Amino acid sequence: MLNRIKTILVDFFQQADLALLGLCCSAATFGLVLIASATHYKGSAGMIRYVGVQGMAMLIGVIAYIAISMVDLDSMMKKWKWLVLFNICFIGLLLTPLGIGGSTTGNQAWLRFPGIPVNIGPAEFVKISFTLLLAKQLEYLREEKRDLRSFAPAFQVAGHTLLLMGWYVVISGDMGNALTFFFIFLCMAFAAGFALRWFALLFVVSGVGIAGALSLGLVKNYMVDRVIVLFDHSYKPQGVGWQQSRSLLAIGSGGLFGQGYMNGTQTQAGDGSIPYQWTDFIFAVCGEELGMLGCLAVMALLAAIIYRVLLVAKNAQTNFHSFVCVGMAAMMIYQTVINIGMCLFVMPTIGVTLPFFSYGGSSVVTLFMAMGVVSGIKKRSPTVRRKPGKPIHSNI
Repeated sequence: MLNRIKTILVDFFQQADLALLGLCCSAATFGLVLIASATHYKGSAGMIRYVGVQGMAMLIGVIAYIAISMVDLDSMMKKWKWLVLFNICFIGLLLTPLGIGGSTTGNQAWLRFPGIPVNIGPAEFVKISFTLLLAKQLEYLREEKRDLRSFAPAFQVAGHTLLLMGWYVVISGDMGNALTFFFIFLCMAFAAGFALRWFALLFVVSGVGIAGALSLGLVKNYMVDRVIVLFDHSYKPQGVGWQQSRSLLAIGSGGLFGQGYMNGTQTQAGDGSIPYQWTDFIFAVCGEELGMLGCLAVMALLAAIIYRVLLVAKNAQTNFHSFVCVGMAAMMIYQTVINIGMCLFVMPTIGVTLPFFSYGGSSVVTLFMAMGVVSGIKKRSPTVRRKPGKPIHSNI
């Protein structure tokens, strides 16, 4: 048994993407530092609890990264029907007594398993399996020599995405994570070479659908308010605009160098200052206490991770592997842009965490899992790069 573990570890350190693992660990460790400050006002016991849970999740994530790097995706995807079943059933668990509300808006987006100290978000895990399935579908359409610029393939891939989104939204009410699936689909479809006219048509249809839903009163009032407040910051300042106005105040007061670690006026003021400051608004904590330089460090780490994933996509051995990497990068891009945009009051508050930095056990574990998938692809990619002018992917 020990020899087997030793062989696996030697193989991992020789072939896996250690640079990507190092970047992920650096970001997660930086996140631990910020979470410690964000929860410092709760006292030693409270801070240790949050940091301990996040640290344990990080450790599990690293182990998952190593394990998944060893998995042969091509062999696993021969059982793709099991992944479809997993997506349907895991989200469906939200309808059982295990499902709990995750916010005051009534979203049923979390699972609580007996004996597990943290809640689990099914969407975090389904993002990975959805990306794998969508990549497999795109590869299948290519192998069948379908014209990806025609209507039928675009309809099939979009239908897959919209069905999953619909299933998740109807059950959970969580639009933030549902839109992650949509953004992953957009990026992967573009990389596969779908005609731009289908993207334009999709946005037109989406716009008409949103307008129809608004006119029929199908969109909840709090969702409308979160969009209105972006254009009028004085709109309901003690209500829907409270979180983001406090976040913007904290970031602005940090200046270039910040107010000092564990010395932020808003961060250390306790409950009622920056809401959800260790999860959704961890970037505001960084801005207030570490200033612009701290924020730039956060963004640089996330940008480096995304760049590394896209580099693996570019050099991947097959279209399937390349599409998977594009999907994983899209997931990171969406969460990064939306979360930082929320903190800067330019994006609506939709409960999307900052990758690797925000508190959340299931989020950190699944992010390491996703990057482990990328590492496994890099391990199986050719060591000699393809000649320029002969890419195997359309838009990468």
